[in-house]
Amino acid sequence: MDKKLPEIHDKDLLKQALTHRSYVNEHPRNEKDNERLEFLGDAILGFLVGELLYKNYPDISEAQMTRLRSLLVDEPQLGKLGKEIGLGKLMRLGKGAEKEGGRENPSLLSDTFEAVIGAYFLEAGIDTVREYVQPLFLSLANDILFSLAKPEIKHLLDTKSKFQQWALANIGDTPKYNVIHESGPDHSKQFISEVSVHGKVYGVGTG
Repeated sequence: MDKKLPEIHDKDLLKQALTHRSYVNEHPRNEKDNERLEFLGDAILGFLVGELLYKNYPDISEAQMTRLRSLLVDEPQLGKLGKEIGLGKLMRLGKGAEKEGGRENPSLLSDTFEAVIGAYFLEAGIDTVREYVQPLFLSLANDILFSLAKPEIKHLLDTKSKFQQWALANIGDTPKYNVIHESGPDHSKQFISEVSVHGKVYGVGTG
């Protein structure tokens, strides 16, 4: 996916979103830093990524969604996104921050990305921001879920969810679960179920 800066037409709002407090410290007259926009953008990203996970991954639990959301909106990930959309070249930094490598700093890139999202929301509204944000993070979420061997996420999904992700990645279809036999009284029934993908049975279980 081609990642690009969202189109913010209010030049003053965009300038504020790109302005780090180190720049304001050196140019205090008529300048505003991006910290309030960063706060707003952080809240909007948390909401929109949570909504995305709820709608697109119906089989993962609340705890799993929380863990996945934290991986998607943490500083390294947002810093990487900020770099990919070119914020390193656009940030307005003070001379000290510039000399210390601020344009490559994941923390500054992450904060600026959040500020840009906050500014975009103020100008265009939540629906437009959703259209920009969710495709980015859906792609990232799929990348994480398809890389289950990574140590930091190996406990993210249960077995059923892992199998669903494997089936989607390798076969292009979701598993189907069918009860093939039941026995016993109503208060203590025993069920035998099978799971299949694209007509092929991959497992049978009793419970």
